[in-house]
Amino acid sequence: MSIGNSPEGDPPFEDGRSEDGHEEEARPSVGRALQQARIAAGLTVDDVSGVTRVRIAIVHAIEADDFTPCGGDVYARGHIRTLAKAVHIDPVPLLARYDDDHGGRPAPTPAAPLFEAERIRPERRGPNWTAAMVAAIVAVVGFVGFTAFKGGDSDSGANAVAQGASPSASKPAKPTPSNTDSATPKSDPSDSAIAAAPQDKVTVQVSAVDGRSWISAKDHNGRMLFDGLLKKGESKTFQDSSKVNLILGDAGAIQLYVNGKKIEDDFQPGAVERLTYTKGDPEVG
Repeated sequence: MSIGNSPEGDPPFEDGRSEDGHEEEARPSVGRALQQARIAAGLTVDDVSGVTRVRIAIVHAIEADDFTPCGGDVYARGHIRTLAKAVHIDPVPLLARYDDDHGGRPAPTPAAPLFEAERIRPERRGPNWTAAMVAAIVAVVGFVGFTAFKGGDSDSGANAVAQGASPSASKPAKPTPSNTDSATPKSDPSDSAIAAAPQDKVTVQVSAVDGRSWISAKDHNGRMLFDGLLKKGESKTFQDSSKVNLILGDAGAIQLYVNGKKIEDDFQPGAVERLTYTKGDPEVG
């Protein structure tokens, strides 16, 4: 059994003392509080890493109050919340302590330029089926009129034959419905993939298929839609008029459906992902 990976191998916490020698109320650091809770729960670092999908090296670093491997305050807060829930303690006091030690709660980070570019991307338009249908009708009417005009120039014998055959002479006008049908707009095949989702909104479904993960979701105004742990097998659906912002604490455990279509991004286990989706996603092509 490796030292530091066993609940019994961690040294006990020592109470702090003030400069005048009097004992003061112990207030463990964020990392120390998580370590003590893990030991009290009878869990090893490997156990916590397996449950949360947070890499072992990051768990060790956080318990040593080294948040550099997390990659930033937002990701560090997400890992703290995930680890706290895994060892059965309330993450709120730990997050407050972390904010006190690191200059307050981080300001919201703007969406990545890639998603901004997608948000303002011009909407693709299909063919103008109305104009095509009108053109087809005009062509049919012109053909019928031309046929009637030519029939008026024939001699009387031809007129007699034409009058006897008047029912069949009107047949050229019958293709009109079929021609009209051929010009009737067909539904864009690419639209069938997102037919189940409202066209005037953005709909995002988040499913924890390979494990549990902490997720955060906000609407286009920055209002929090959800912030918490999604257990394996659970799903959440978020909808907004224009945009949904996501943070996935363990993107490798998540499967996304955006506007009714499965997202095929290859997220790695334990990876933290920040994503933004709009009504135009995924891009129709």
